[in-house]
Amino acid sequence: MTRPEARLRQLQPTDVEAVHSWASLPEVCRYQAWGPNSLAQTRAFVAEAAAAWHEEPQTRFPYAALLDNEVIGMGEFHIRSLTHAQGEIQYVTHPRLWGHGLGTAIGRQLLHIGFHQHGMHRIYATCDPRNAASAAVLNKLGMTHEGHLRHTMELRDGWRDSAIFSILATEWRTNTSS
Repeated sequence: MTRPEARLRQLQPTDVEAVHSWASLPEVCRYQAWGPNSLAQTRAFVAEAAAAWHEEPQTRFPYAALLDNEVIGMGEFHIRSLTHAQGEIQYVTHPRLWGHGLGTAIGRQLLHIGFHQHGMHRIYATCDPRNAASAAVLNKLGMTHEGHLRHTMELRDGWRDSAIFSILATEWRTNTSS
């Protein structure tokens, strides 16, 4: 079975409608502090994210994920510390495509960007411990579950904990060379 490969490109202001197609859905933002978004909220988010490509120094790299030239999700790479070469990845896909490996495909490309283009030593990601699908993506990426952070963000239904996963550059090189 071939795995899907979403192509990443810089997020653009014209991606608002595609982003809103999932950012407005309760199931997508269930474990997030944002959403469901109004169209105005999505416009503001996309404008801010797209503007990150023009910031100096740039530490946020938001991408649209495309499958067959359709925007089906997003991925972001963040430089969290240049001094300590630490980065973070985040990803989202439209729920009609959940379970098809696209989150893993996006995550793999974000890790490549972080390690190869930005020279990171360690890249981490967090997810709500109740979000088994996201934890599975992080495991498939070869990331190690480091622990559980308590009450990291407030959601609509109360405080959310975060599971934290990471991968080191040496582990990434070993995983991708085999």
